[in-house]
Amino acid sequence: MGAQAKIAAGLFWADYGYLGATVEELEAGGADWIHIEMRDGKYMDFAAPRGGIDILDGIRPVTNLEIEVQLQMMRPSFDLFRQLKDLGANLISLPIETTGEMLMQQVIFVKETLDLKVGVWAWQGTPIVAFEQYVPFVDIMEYECKAPFWKPTTGAASPHTVDPIMFDNIGRLHDMIVGAGRESVCDLMEDGGLNEDNVERFIAKGMTVGEFSSPLLKGKSGKFKPGSGEIAAAVRSLRARMDAASKAYRGPSGLAK
Repeated sequence: MGAQAKIAAGLFWADYGYLGATVEELEAGGADWIHIEMRDGKYMDFAAPRGGIDILDGIRPVTNLEIEVQLQMMRPSFDLFRQLKDLGANLISLPIETTGEMLMQQVIFVKETLDLKVGVWAWQGTPIVAFEQYVPFVDIMEYECKAPFWKPTTGAASPHTVDPIMFDNIGRLHDMIVGAGRESVCDLMEDGGLNEDNVERFIAKGMTVGEFSSPLLKGKSGKFKPGSGEIAAAVRSLRARMDAASKAYRGPSGLAK
């Protein structure tokens, strides 16, 4: 943890025909880690499986960045966690809504037995208090704003909708982390709908990591392709905006008092 808010580069909107080169350009532009959304075909059942273990296996050799696997699954298994470790995942984020009664046990297993970073995440609408029991144990908490994914998007638009309440939600989660004495060791991520226009407001509320996919990987004319310079340029532009906001609102150990 430090004064600078971090960029988690999400691959949701990547052109998968150029995936390895895309990840290399995200790293070259200054992203802090890679974010994969891994689905099982049951969770969010209107959408096919996405971001499987083959994606993790394919990108691990081409980047030195840490890779986060955000599990969008029904009741993920201990065997899957072992497989993710073997393939090079560094951080596993577990879904509060769908992991079930074993969530705390799985948090401890990933952290202590597998020696990986572990997080919990939930969609907007999940009560903030649902995170409270996990604050002493996790490395990151993620809250994701609503998204009507069944509606088509055009150009560079994100499918997510950032309601004003999301800024307050991040502020409340930040206060929960501070109250537990964990501000220096537990990241707080906002996922979905982030862009250069609203990221400062989230950083001011205590966000330490932003997940970005649309702003880094597509424009008005469609998905960016490696070699055009657009990917690295998008990361650098976002980095400049986030660094300025971090300088204004953060100190070495958290939000400036």
